[in-house]
Amino acid sequence: MTREFEPAYLSLLRSGELKKRVELAQIHMKNCDLCPRYCHVDRYQGSQGAICRTGELAVVHSFTPHHGEEQPLSGWTGSGTVFFSHCNLRCLFCQNWDISHKGMGVETSTEKLAGMMLSLQQLGCHNINFVSPSHVVAQIIEAVLLAAEGGLRLPLVFNTGGYDSIEALGLLDGIIDIYMPDMKYADADIAHRYSRIKEYPTINQRAVKEMHRQVGDLILDEQGIAKRGLLIRHLVLPNRLAGANELMAFIAQELSKDTYINIMAQYHPCYRADDHPPLDRPINQHEYLQAVEIAHRHGLHRLD
Repeated sequence: MTREFEPAYLSLLRSGELKKRVELAQIHMKNCDLCPRYCHVDRYQGSQGAICRTGELAVVHSFTPHHGEEQPLSGWTGSGTVFFSHCNLRCLFCQNWDISHKGMGVETSTEKLAGMMLSLQQLGCHNINFVSPSHVVAQIIEAVLLAAEGGLRLPLVFNTGGYDSIEALGLLDGIIDIYMPDMKYADADIAHRYSRIKEYPTINQRAVKEMHRQVGDLILDEQGIAKRGLLIRHLVLPNRLAGANELMAFIAQELSKDTYINIMAQYHPCYRADDHPPLDRPINQHEYLQAVEIAHRHGLHRLD
């Protein structure tokens, strides 16, 4: 990128569309369809999502510069992560189960959430990275409006488990600069068995296609820092449970062979994985290298 970068949401701020998105998201919250669980509860009347257990206010576990994300995000000053508690998935091997399942964190107003973003910008972070955001889309949009009015100028990262509704993504169109979804499973039965989720591959692939339509392939600046685009994460699981071949074929054929992908090798048993073989063991080197080979075989070359 040679021209000066401007995050997408600033255009919506100037046109007044960002404020309209806040109002529209609030309507969705009254009959919540902002994740594919489609609970349809009124989260302004004290009701919580059936799985996310989150009501009107987002619950935040932490916000801090993070130096362990992908290099295009972390750079040298860190990715400004805002880590939300709770989740719309129920992975039996979750490495952050105390946050995602138990909900450790503090209920946070949109004003405070906006302040967190501005604080991370002041610390010099390269971006604002919303971690596990799928169930708090409305709160994020409202906080982005307040932060943008207060001087926020960083790209926004939507760091998601990949189980996202088309309704939520429509609200985020033109707000999010970088989508970073997981593609966890290619097989619906395996997804249901280990993450207690129905139709994950169908919903996940539909969502990722929409993300790519909105932002395209990942664009880096002259210093290698991500500014806009799609970055996919794929966690290799024991016994090829994640379905790398099917997912890499989907990415190559339905998205782009220039898609930036992080094939992750860090799986190790957590939470309840010990009770669910073969998730009770780490992956081996052969399983990881096989997934990388599969990606190359499908013509995918931008591997983190």
